[in-house]
Amino acid sequence: MTLPLPGPAQLDAAPIRLLLVDDHDVVRQGLKMFLSLDETLEIVGEARNGQEAVEQSALLCPDVVIMDLMMPVMGGVEAIRLIRAAQPDVEVLALTSALEEHNVNAAVQAGATGYLLKDASSEMLLTAIHHASRGEVYLHPEAAARLVRDFRSPEMREHLTAREVLILQLIARGHSNRRMAEELGVGEPTVKTHVSRILSKLELESRTQAALYALKVGLATLE
Repeated sequence: MTLPLPGPAQLDAAPIRLLLVDDHDVVRQGLKMFLSLDETLEIVGEARNGQEAVEQSALLCPDVVIMDLMMPVMGGVEAIRLIRAAQPDVEVLALTSALEEHNVNAAVQAGATGYLLKDASSEMLLTAIHHASRGEVYLHPEAAARLVRDFRSPEMREHLTAREVLILQLIARGHSNRRMAEELGVGEPTVKTHVSRILSKLELESRTQAALYALKVGLATLE
């Protein structure tokens, strides 16, 4: 899924607050050292497992949680589900070393906004973080291909209108509500209403699933 790179950060924009979650100290420290070099990002906390992630997220209210999936005590998928249920405004970027089918699907179903492999380039990681901070879908190309292949298209209870189809295509391209509102010349609440209706009609739970639906039925393409 090809998505645009984030634009230049505004000088007066607040940095994106990050919570790093991984049970390997070396991985967390490596991420911390690399991400700390970017002035648009701020590392506000770390966690060694899913339980700590849930606790730290509630305490620190980060913008984005970078979440490993395979951890002791509580895995990343359950932590994603709990964080998203308690803090809908906190976005979660799943970051894992293996493209395991059940983990990809489970992470997306739990509410992950993005999914990356740990061998992703530094540019891809930064792009994914910026997209996640805006509530935009970002998937590693291999993960997107796997998800689209296995995604079961729901039967719509109602047909989508032309405007809803357009918004669905924009969701698949990674657009946030704000960006869609600007592009379509309407208010953000109007876009939010359209998105809610799309999810209801398709009986889906998240924007990521809506993006996968668009890819599956040919309304968008993987590039």
